[in-house]
Amino acid sequence: MCANIFEQLAPYLQEWIYEQGWTEFKPIQVEACKVLFNSNHHLLLSTGTASGKTEAALLPAITLIENDPPATIGILYISPMKALINDQYDRVDLLLEKAHFSVTRWHGDVPRGKKQSLIKDPRGILQITPESLEGMLINRVTDLKRLFGDLRFIIIDEVHVFLNGERGIQVQCQLERLGRAIGYHPRRLGLSATLGDYGVAAGWLAGNTGIPVETPLVGTETRTMRIALEHFIEPSYLNFLSYPGQPIGPNEPSHVYIYEGSLGKKCIAFTNSREATEYLLNGLRRIAKNRYTPDIYHAHHSCIAAIERESVESAMKEEDTPHFTVATVTLELGVDIGDVERIYQTEAPHAVTSFLQRMGRSGRKTGIPEIVFASRESPRRNSSFTPALPFRIPWGFLQTIGILQVYLEEQWLEPNVLKQAPFNVLYHQTMSTLASVGELSVQALAKEVLTLPPFSHLSHSVFRMLLLHLIDINHVERVEDGGLILGLEGEKIARNFRFLAVFRDYRVEYAVKHESREIAHVDSPCSPGEILLLAGYVWRVVDMQEQHKIIYVEPIEKKTMYYWPGDRTPVHTKILQRMRRALLEDTEFGYLQPMARERLVKAREFAKSINLSTNHAFKLKSGHWCFLPWLGTNSFVTLRRILQRIGGPQLGISNISPGEPRLLRPPPYYFTFDAPYKDPDLLVEDIVDICQSVENARDLIDPGECFLLERYHKFLPAWMQQEIVVRDRFDLEEVQEHASRW
Repeated sequence: MCANIFEQLAPYLQEWIYEQGWTEFKPIQVEACKVLFNSNHHLLLSTGTASGKTEAALLPAITLIENDPPATIGILYISPMKALINDQYDRVDLLLEKAHFSVTRWHGDVPRGKKQSLIKDPRGILQITPESLEGMLINRVTDLKRLFGDLRFIIIDEVHVFLNGERGIQVQCQLERLGRAIGYHPRRLGLSATLGDYGVAAGWLAGNTGIPVETPLVGTETRTMRIALEHFIEPSYLNFLSYPGQPIGPNEPSHVYIYEGSLGKKCIAFTNSREATEYLLNGLRRIAKNRYTPDIYHAHHSCIAAIERESVESAMKEEDTPHFTVATVTLELGVDIGDVERIYQTEAPHAVTSFLQRMGRSGRKTGIPEIVFASRESPRRNSSFTPALPFRIPWGFLQTIGILQVYLEEQWLEPNVLKQAPFNVLYHQTMSTLASVGELSVQALAKEVLTLPPFSHLSHSVFRMLLLHLIDINHVERVEDGGLILGLEGEKIARNFRFLAVFRDYRVEYAVKHESREIAHVDSPCSPGEILLLAGYVWRVVDMQEQHKIIYVEPIEKKTMYYWPGDRTPVHTKILQRMRRALLEDTEFGYLQPMARERLVKAREFAKSINLSTNHAFKLKSGHWCFLPWLGTNSFVTLRRILQRIGGPQLGISNISPGEPRLLRPPPYYFTFDAPYKDPDLLVEDIVDICQSVENARDLIDPGECFLLERYHKFLPAWMQQEIVVRDRFDLEEVQEHASRW
């Protein structure tokens, strides 16, 4: 153990370290102590899951506070999830049980009395979500100095979750507003397991503070991991993808594969959606019942009741007891679930970062994470509705290979790209500022909002046009002396508890109960007799109480499916390009299992037969074409716009369908369309020409066209909605770059 570092820690922390049986500090902990003890810089730590990041930040921070106790809350810990706060609360509380140092949770599930105790006596560590912090900035503006006036550290957990999204813009604004309220900027400590760009992350963390950010690069060495990818062709998978209300068939081969491979082990299976979670869980439970093995299977996703999710997390922590949890992103982050032996993944991951986060949930005891992919494909070849060619290529299977290869070959991660048109949060922070302060002049409001880090590049004229629009729709009102306040419609928005969040609201409304037990939530009412699949069981609705927003159900023996809407995560162009290479090369991938190897061989044979190495356009039937651009989501969307806006009038392109028409949000694999061409080379040549002819992405949008992509877009003027699409959703430059090689 590094004696110098150990000796600098508070005595009760030294005792705690001995009790934990530590023989040495992890590299990230040593580096964090050096930065915090020897400088006043911010700190950004990025290492894998279970690498000791939380302790790396807390041990030196608590020591510094112990040596110089603050008069208010000393550490503010911001987390993207309530579940992560609850988990960290238990860890931190254990760490501090011998110190006179309190830890307080603050989110929607925490009793009011606990919060009031902190308000009366602000001290210790406050763990909070961005939404609850927004509530404090609005409703407790006069208390901020008393609560945080001697704040020393702000710890932001899972930085990568915030960076590329709306909540990251919100958190940047919150940190700046808090700093203004207390008159200085406390040191910021950012923690992350996966970062694609340290420079972008460091700039985000620093904001307007002018304080350097230290980013010690430790834990980046190549690590051993176990990866397997098997492939299955399952007839019932077509029903699952296309007809969520249709019955599930008999035991699917992939479910049997996962069931048999996980017997006697503690495992997590990750899916990409809530319906896929319930689909797999129901299948595993049916197999276990038929084979007379214990039901050790659980569901963990955002519609499962909080008490049920906490029960699952507790079960997973049990030592030497097999448990199997099927989860969405809700278990992807750093919630402590003990020693997980193996991770399963159904469907293709959307991103390398997601793959790494999920794989990193395993291998704590052995130090070797283990993940098994069970790729599924429906046996479609040709019909009057679905042309043969695109379904001869196993897209999801290839996407998994593409993601694995770009990481294994290059250790590549998706770059962090900050939004260039943050108008969704600009609206939110404008309304939040007026809600917290009250009346402000136009000049004062502009000074408050436009100097927040995410908006510093926006002009006063842009802000003025937004304010005029908000006045027109009565979200903002101009009073007699010329000042601005919330308008009547704005009051309804900003005084509602849901206003605290900036992301699109999929909050569920109806509690589903069996007798007195709350099982889950759904976002729409249900009629008696309706069938639901929740928490891996099938239920029949027996009563619906609209007034109390409660749906009562009873368990039944039936096979069914329930469907939730949701967003599809963008896929990067680099992954699509690696998928294409995987089809064209002869490389053997060691992680492929027998059926997966066989499927890749057949896919490569087909690719060779259609000359995929040189062709991008393929005739499906007379006048009907398939186009494979091999572009990521943003570029794919841009190309579709070009084909619609320019390809239609100039080339006669019509009936454009992006990918599998039966999927709600098809991935960026291919287009099908009608066009009066006979020669594929001529068609591609003309598509390239129209792509290169576009001078500005704004030309791809109709005047007055509206885009309601984020939560508050409906309150923005149409030109702002269009600007968001042009700057953050289109990528014309990449389309033109790749088109030149078609």
